[in-house]
Amino acid sequence: MGVKEKLEDLLKQGIEEINTSQDVKAVEEIRVKMLGKKGPLTAVLRGMKDLSKEERPLVGKFANQVRDELTTAIDEKRASLASAMLNAKLAAETVDVTLPGRPVVQGQPHVIQQIIDQLVDLFSAMGYQVAVGDEVEQDEYNFERLNLPKDHPARDMQDTFYVTPQVLMRTQTSPMQARMMETHDFSKGPLKMISPGKVYRRDTDDATHSHQFHQVEGLVVGEHVTMADLKGTLEVVAKTLFGDQLEVRLRPSYFPFTEPSVEADITCFNCLGKGCAICKQTGWIEVLGAGMVHPNVLKMSGVDPDRYGGFAFGLGPDRFAMIKYGVEDIRDFYQNDVRFLSQFNQKG
Repeated sequence: MGVKEKLEDLLKQGIEEINTSQDVKAVEEIRVKMLGKKGPLTAVLRGMKDLSKEERPLVGKFANQVRDELTTAIDEKRASLASAMLNAKLAAETVDVTLPGRPVVQGQPHVIQQIIDQLVDLFSAMGYQVAVGDEVEQDEYNFERLNLPKDHPARDMQDTFYVTPQVLMRTQTSPMQARMMETHDFSKGPLKMISPGKVYRRDTDDATHSHQFHQVEGLVVGEHVTMADLKGTLEVVAKTLFGDQLEVRLRPSYFPFTEPSVEADITCFNCLGKGCAICKQTGWIEVLGAGMVHPNVLKMSGVDPDRYGGFAFGLGPDRFAMIKYGVEDIRDFYQNDVRFLSQFNQKG
């Protein structure tokens, strides 16, 4: 049998096998068998050395034609099988559009964000501005403008993360108070503002502490602002978040940026003042710190302390959430356990 006849038989055999193959894997096996280095087409081409000079170009041309036809047939068969597989898969996965839709599970704001939203709504209704500052702050505004000069011992209570010697992760949202006092035009009325946001302190994480937590700080500065205004404001906050049955009391305390300073307690939500394990038998739970703005803080922000006064307070939404919902470990809020977080309905 001549070389040309061998090539014709090879082409016929290859086309038949390709046409009868049932899957892509079988087609690939045919390609390797027919066109591979150890295949019959390669063997025929190697035998061309025994042909005469006149026959070689003719046989070579025909061999290339056979190879091209086999390659085309393989590619077409592979594409045909792939298309058939895709159509079969699509048919198996057809969606019955007449079926009722599946309900979409709707999420809800994080419980801490719910508390912040409630506070923002409350204070906005009372005419307060909402000022959100940067989490990376200058030492001057985070400490010095709040009556905490360098080497002041009270800085140790707010040990924090420094980016540079003069730039740090803010330890409180109070820097916005100094910034707002700088720009406020008191001839147009008092300054009333709150500043919610995340704050950072180098703290050991435990059941009641976290290196990152949230604060909502408030400030009112104007003429004839008194401690009575502060207590009245705190009573509105406590009753709105915890219920009308709770009372507020103020205890003397110390903060560098307020004078006088107070700690605010509310009636224990669990025992309503009778004394229990949650309130350590006192009937009260500490919720925030506050006081009248220190004259030095007013002066450093360009406000005349002889004409204007005010009060400031700082509360923790994380702590408020623990108190309101009876959560014992603050870390539960940050572990992203949907089973835990979904308990707290925004309307609750």
